[in-house]
Amino acid sequence: MRRHLPFAAFVLLSAAMQTAIFPIAGPLPVARAQLAWIACLPWFYLLCVLSRTAPRQLLRATLWSYLCGVLWYLGHCYWIFQTMHRYGNLSAPMAAIVLVLFCLYLGLYHALFGALAVLQLRRFTVRLHPLLLSFSLAATWVAVELARARVTSFPWDLLGYSQVDNAALTGLAPFAGIYSISFLIAWINAAFALALVSFASGSETSATRDQPHPRPRDNKPGLALAVASLVALVSIVAGWIHHAPRPQADQQAIAVQPNLDPSPQPNLSAVPLERQLASLTTDALRSSATPSAAVILWPEAPTPWEVHEPLLQTTLTGLARSSGAPVIADSNAVDRDPANPRRLRMYNSAGLFTAQGLQTRYDKIHLVPFGEFVPYADLFQFAGGLTEQVGTFDRGTRRIPLRAAGHTYGVFICYESIFPDEVRQLVAKGADVLVNLSDDGWYGDTSAPFQHSNMARMRAIENRRWMLRDTNTGITESIDPYGNIRATAPRHQRLAAMLPFAFTNESTFYTRHGDLFAWLCVALTAAALAVCAAGAHRGPFRDH
Repeated sequence: MRRHLPFAAFVLLSAAMQTAIFPIAGPLPVARAQLAWIACLPWFYLLCVLSRTAPRQLLRATLWSYLCGVLWYLGHCYWIFQTMHRYGNLSAPMAAIVLVLFCLYLGLYHALFGALAVLQLRRFTVRLHPLLLSFSLAATWVAVELARARVTSFPWDLLGYSQVDNAALTGLAPFAGIYSISFLIAWINAAFALALVSFASGSETSATRDQPHPRPRDNKPGLALAVASLVALVSIVAGWIHHAPRPQADQQAIAVQPNLDPSPQPNLSAVPLERQLASLTTDALRSSATPSAAVILWPEAPTPWEVHEPLLQTTLTGLARSSGAPVIADSNAVDRDPANPRRLRMYNSAGLFTAQGLQTRYDKIHLVPFGEFVPYADLFQFAGGLTEQVGTFDRGTRRIPLRAAGHTYGVFICYESIFPDEVRQLVAKGADVLVNLSDDGWYGDTSAPFQHSNMARMRAIENRRWMLRDTNTGITESIDPYGNIRATAPRHQRLAAMLPFAFTNESTFYTRHGDLFAWLCVALTAAALAVCAAGAHRGPFRDH
């Protein structure tokens, strides 16, 4: 136990710092975000140390990495407990079990990185300069992050999101996406770890040089430490000095924030909610200094609306006619299954209404597990209560922008904003503004709404598009193409906010080519692992 205490301390420290670099109970302070440059250092240092030990180092590294991942998710996604308990109708013990299972599942990605990292450390530590080896480890980190997005479909708070307020670093995103920022941070952490363990190895070699088989000293750790320190320092200072441009906004949107409690059934007044919100929208137009809007937004919210419901259609069509602006509103949509007319399909949809009625709609593709559907339903029968209020939805099949009045709106719903490649497809198909309709009320007063906002901001940066976020309880906001929040509405208030924005048509490298950089990291990782597999020896850090 005494021998494992330092390892546990490294894991706890790294998990705590990885949690601290993201919003915890409010917006992320810029100073705390700088911990990202050393957040993984204790964990990476532990991997370097374990790569030197005999014979079960791979298993040990994997298990310690797994523990680090589980602890990080527990600290970072604690809000899942409240969502499951308060809104999912689960008892406190059962909600805690769901949270733990969630962390045990996603912690496997940290375990995967730990195993892949140790394989490379054993094979390449002496053969590669620490700077080059740290590049390989950073590529592996990005490959694992891409797996989180493509395999598990939960790329929540990738490492690079910690720097969303660093205008110097976010300049990488329009070229290589969020993964390029994750790569840079992981590279610096790995370079620090390799340099420190190399210095420790050098000291040990000096102390044991009279032994018959001293361990070899690593190559040039001082250069790695100097370069990593310089890059980190320049990144921090440049972020403080450089301020992102603030492009001019020449349009206005009205974003309605209903502020409905996601609990079992909203307590609606005798006046139908559709008419209440329409009246709220009209009042906002009348009180505005410029009583006109380019578009009106109604968010995802816990309402029983169905897109073809006569009252909803009449209300939204009348609102579009009186305001002269199209209305994009979230609602349910029910269609008959073409393959089985007796079966009905239900979608979480965003419909676009004009004075002529419903023109087109987008059906949500990425559904929320345990919120909009229950994965492996037979296994998780106890979680059926989670879908009692929102139903079990079907997946949409087409990612299409919505067009009206000569403009194209890239609409995505709720946590679809965390999938960079999918949002950029909307821009590639012609969207000149992005629209995120969300119900962040499910998160309650936790860190999640602020984490969600930061991820949405990165989508605006990657594609150089204005983004309009309309949410049920907040955060409702306007984000410019450089990630600046240009207007925001108070949380937990029913209101109609005027959000400035502009239509733009710039095309970034990332918009055109997607996750090319991330896939290159996958290829580099695969090549490194192939070399590891081809070499049968245990690497330079074996015991003598």
